[in-house]
Amino acid sequence: SIIAYSSVSHMALVISATLIQTPWSISGAMILMVAHGLTSSLLFCLANTHYERTHTRTLLLTRGLQSIAPLMTTLWLLACLSNMALPPTTNLMGELMIISATFNWAMLTITMTGATTLITATYTLYIFLSTQYNKPPTNKLNPTYTRESLLMTLHLAPLVMLITNPNLLA
Repeated sequence: SIIAYSSVSHMALVISATLIQTPWSISGAMILMVAHGLTSSLLFCLANTHYERTHTRTLLLTRGLQSIAPLMTTLWLLACLSNMALPPTTNLMGELMIISATFNWAMLTITMTGATTLITATYTLYIFLSTQYNKPPTNKLNPTYTRESLLMTLHLAPLVMLITNPNLLA
């Protein structure tokens, strides 16, 4: 459920941008919706791969997976960085467009959007650190399957394409 909190915060930005109805805010909302759709889907797929191995939906119980599945850790890192809207991700472009449009609409909104962005980044980092680091589980876990790697790659490929060519969203 903690992954879904990022959807709430991102959709709050989209709703505020849609209500302002400036060209920048509408463009930012469209960019953020596409980027968030790919990123959150990737995060849920990664959480499902952990569930298939550990049989628990509590991400806090799936600690130490970095040493067991380094490829999944890399994918978790890329998904979390995209969810936190770090450069050069498409989420950053959408969030910056929305934040600048809301700031031009009313200067007070910078505190609210800044706080929600900071909170989202904080618990996304918490998700990554809690699932990947600390002592690995004592029980034996299955290795990563090719179908899972392919699925994650097919989530990342459009994100990379949008980072390298943002005109695809225009």
